[in-house]
Amino acid sequence: MTGNGQAGNGLSYSSFLDAKMQVGVDHGFDPTWMPAALFPFQIALVEWACRKGRSAIFADCGLGKTPIQLTWAENVARKTDGRVLILTPLAVAFQTEREGEKFGIDVIHRRDGLKAGDRIVVTNYERLHYFNPEDFTAVVCDESSILKNFDGKTRQAVTDFMRKRPYRLLCTATAAPNDYVELGTSSEALGELERKHMLAQFFTHDGGNTSSWILKGHARSRLFWRWVCHWARAMRKPSDLGFDNDGFALPPLHIRQHEVSGARPRDGYLFDVPAVGLAEQRADLRRTINERCEMVAALVNTHDHPALVWCNLNEEGNRLARLIDDSVEVAGCDSEEHKEEAFAGFVRGDIRVIVTKPAIGGFGLNFQHCAHQTYFPSHSYEQYYQCVRRCWRFGQTNPVTVDVITTDGQNNVLKNLERKAEAASVMFDRLVGMMWNELKITKHSEYTNQEEVPSWL
Repeated sequence: MTGNGQAGNGLSYSSFLDAKMQVGVDHGFDPTWMPAALFPFQIALVEWACRKGRSAIFADCGLGKTPIQLTWAENVARKTDGRVLILTPLAVAFQTEREGEKFGIDVIHRRDGLKAGDRIVVTNYERLHYFNPEDFTAVVCDESSILKNFDGKTRQAVTDFMRKRPYRLLCTATAAPNDYVELGTSSEALGELERKHMLAQFFTHDGGNTSSWILKGHARSRLFWRWVCHWARAMRKPSDLGFDNDGFALPPLHIRQHEVSGARPRDGYLFDVPAVGLAEQRADLRRTINERCEMVAALVNTHDHPALVWCNLNEEGNRLARLIDDSVEVAGCDSEEHKEEAFAGFVRGDIRVIVTKPAIGGFGLNFQHCAHQTYFPSHSYEQYYQCVRRCWRFGQTNPVTVDVITTDGQNNVLKNLERKAEAASVMFDRLVGMMWNELKITKHSEYTNQEEVPSWL
């Protein structure tokens, strides 16, 4: 260290520390266009993401991630005169097109590749193989947390597609539902640290037979969050980034649990007991299909309002569609066109009840017009969170009721889901809190010319 606060290689002390913490540089530009309809916090996020060039926005459901990513894409297209590809979960592309029309952004849905004159293109993750990365300057991954649900081949294909694109944006509500380590998936897609390198840099293994990783000591954990702040912003409400919450208040959420019993107990038992292990849990679900589906039908047929009915098994979906009035099933074997038209019809009010699986309709779709859901629980907290948030989101004006139907043999599943929900809440509290603290430190340092040198130097 030299006497003027410079490291031996000519770097300032703060630059030297940034380099050691894997904090890189901005790759973007100042935006030149902004829709008048955006909220102030949305404008701030677009400006930040444009300047970063490669970044992630972890914003809760209903905070406007679609107009944010569309505005970002429009600015990139204007700046580079290149094309932008937006990847969405299954059946969400039609919704992105509609948002583009609302905000005056020309976006076209393509399933089988580019056409002449295309500028901002939206397609589903499953259709990525129809597109060439060299045709695009930028890529947006909508609901990017879904990447970890794909098989390794698909996830690697998305990462490889993005790898050399100059501009990249990830948008999702649940970046890491209950595991910090999942942030490595986002980091790798953006060209920051690879997941394995992130683990080596900031985490330590628990030393047992599990795959649990925990952040290293206090100093390392602080460096970790500062590193995340470099490429990501997280928020559950505008005030998380210092803005006013006016207009962003969630209505009441009512979770009602219903427990049904099978017509007969499991073989070898006089009465039902909690299922142990996946095999017993699956057998318990199949044994109680009639009772669970009849309970759902009784709850949904008592009113004539919109309802979302979530199922896990094909047999459940078929039976529910037969039992529930004015319902349409959206199944995995249906064509993409049927899925999109069914969801669009549900939004328009042409269809009263949609019966589908979380893997099909649980990500990215906006159903604020609906205030009633039924749900068969599984071990996936992310699916539960995403399904509930299709309706209970900013923009919903009515209290939302979610009827959770379980069995006396499924108590262990429900307890595991509740444990994960609590862990997720704690994790996001820490993520937002630490990020806000680091943002304040960063803002302070941006306006301070004096270098702060530790006393021991």
